Amino acid sequence: MVKILVVDDEADLEILIKQKFRKRIREGEFEFYFALNGRQALEVLEDHSDLDLILSDINMPEMDGLTLLSKVKEKNSLLKTVIISAYGDMENIRTAMNLGAFDFITKPVDFRDLEITLDKTIQYRNQIKSTLKALRENNILKMYVDETVLNFMGNKELESSLMENETIVASVAFIDLVAFTKISENEEPNVVVGLLNEYFDLMVKEIIEQKGSVDKFIGDAVMAVFQGDNHFERAIRTALSIRDKMEEIPVFSAETNFRPEVSIGINAGEMVSGNIGSRSLKRLDYTVIGDTVNVSARLQSAAKPAQILVLESCAQEVKDLFEFQNMGEIKLKNKALPAKVFEVVKAIS
Repeated sequence: MVKILVVDDEADLEILIKQKFRKRIREGEFEFYFALNGRQALEVLEDHSDLDLILSDINMPEMDGLTLLSKVKEKNSLLKTVIISAYGDMENIRTAMNLGAFDFITKPVDFRDLEITLDKTIQYRNQIKSTLKALRENNILKMYVDETVLNFMGNKELESSLMENETIVASVAFIDLVAFTKISENEEPNVVVGLLNEYFDLMVKEIIEQKGSVDKFIGDAVMAVFQGDNHFERAIRTALSIRDKMEEIPVFSAETNFRPEVSIGINAGEMVSGNIGSRSLKRLDYTVIGDTVNVSARLQSAAKPAQILVLESCAQEVKDLFEFQNMGEIKLKNKALPAKVFEVVKAIS
């Protein structure tokens, strides 16, 4: 239903409008409110903030239409106003248009012309509301979807192309909050969620700082992907920074003696990047998959609290930048042969 406020000191206009638009009023398409001057109109606006349109005369006692227009603009810039005035009052009509009036009609009122003008104004108003809704939804979407995914989607013109994938060389880090279930067992759910979000926010800031992207949140873990120059170095620097900042956080409660710690696995190499999921269900997950990713997850599972584990082959690539400790060979889940693993101790430079 479109709600329209008519402001005119000619009381007969209310009778005429109700008569001319009786069908659309009866069908629930239009709902009219009436005021005899600008002051009364502002009172109606206070009581009905959901008005869609104002139809206003210019020359009225107590408060004229131009003053009303300026005050409406201050209160609600999206509320559109159509001015009704005599043709000889063109100077005031021009002033009204400069103040933001959407359109005007002249007296004596041609009701067919009035109806066309109202429909045109309503259509424009609906377009603006639709655009704002899309912007709000887009901003909400950005809270749930990584910017990398949004850019990927924006570059795809056909639905079928969304199922395409590519092979990339990158680094993947799995960062897990150690023993977080201890908190879950002893605290209220809203406390647990708030705390988890706080820890995730800390991690994400460090990931973004090193130009990484969050692939997904998995329970109380984060999966991050680093592409481009020095991607493995940047992944390690992110992990060290997250570990150090977690160590600065005090014990959460004396009862649980919980102190947030992370175990981290990082691996680098080729992986497949693209949308994984069901086209029929229209559910896709933009992610990276492959043996490189799996090994990173296995390294995280093998890591102890505050440990950052990498493969020896990857550690050799950045041995001048970081200090490592040889952890020997470790049997990783679902891998036939044990892997030579190093622990990242600290950055050298």
